[in-house]
Amino acid sequence: MSAENLKSQVPVAAFGRVAVLFGGKSAEREVSLKSGNAVLRALQDAGVDAFGIDVGDDFLSCLLAEKIDRAFIVLHGRGGEDGSMQGLLECAGIPYTGSGILASALAMDKLRTKQVWQSLGLPTPRHAALASVEDCRAAAAELGFPLIVKPAHEGSSIGMAKVQSLDELIAAWQDASQYDSQVLVEQWISGPEFTVAVLRGQVLPPIALGTPHSFYDYHAKYLASDTQYRIPCGLAAAQENELKELTVRACEAVGTQGWARVDVMQDAAGQFWLLEVNTVPGMTDHSLVPMAAQAAGLDFQQLVLAILADSLEARG
Repeated sequence: MSAENLKSQVPVAAFGRVAVLFGGKSAEREVSLKSGNAVLRALQDAGVDAFGIDVGDDFLSCLLAEKIDRAFIVLHGRGGEDGSMQGLLECAGIPYTGSGILASALAMDKLRTKQVWQSLGLPTPRHAALASVEDCRAAAAELGFPLIVKPAHEGSSIGMAKVQSLDELIAAWQDASQYDSQVLVEQWISGPEFTVAVLRGQVLPPIALGTPHSFYDYHAKYLASDTQYRIPCGLAAAQENELKELTVRACEAVGTQGWARVDVMQDAAGQFWLLEVNTVPGMTDHSLVPMAAQAAGLDFQQLVLAILADSLEARG
């Protein structure tokens, strides 16, 4: 992989006036504000005519009032990462960064993403959907413990919990239901966790994650100073290639475009298990895609320009 192949060759003037969309009203608003402001600063420092929009109830009027040649989407979660913003921009004729409507909507739905992966024979942990106490009982009987409970349409590990008993499962389902009407429970995979970013069709160096928390939760992702990131990831060459190939297949199955990040577990037998794919990954000072890009030879500004350049090449 060559860093030169990843870098944007587009003159900054060709981007026109760029709206950086961030904030929004999802549970990931605070992370999106940090990501969006970092992206905005990087674009402006590079000489791009960029401005920010904190997406709220007045967004449509902003869209009509401002001259926008293209949009850089840094909205995490529902309302920005789930296909709705992509559809609105398509209707408005405004090119945008990242995945299109279908891939965005699919990747945001953890349950349906897993169903697509399963249909193609890609490995993902056994799971069930929870909508009642009876569902919790059935899942406990079928999957055993430990388990991980997740809102099906949230990111940043919001509403997630590891559970060891039926009582804990019911309580975690009730807590996750505050964030999402659809809740997913998944077989717990014991072993190392990896995250792998894809940029403009190329796989960036995988990152191995370590945390003293029970899993890589919100605090470990954005607040903790004791989270460990290993690049190189420590895998043997053959296993690292297997992980990269699995990442490519996972992204192709969903139909991602431009950039994405896939989260993967490895069990004691060395088997990899796909967890989820993120189509608008974090861009904060704790975020993983900038770390992977740096390991590939791209600084933050070069990464941002590469993502923006894809919107020009893919959507005109």
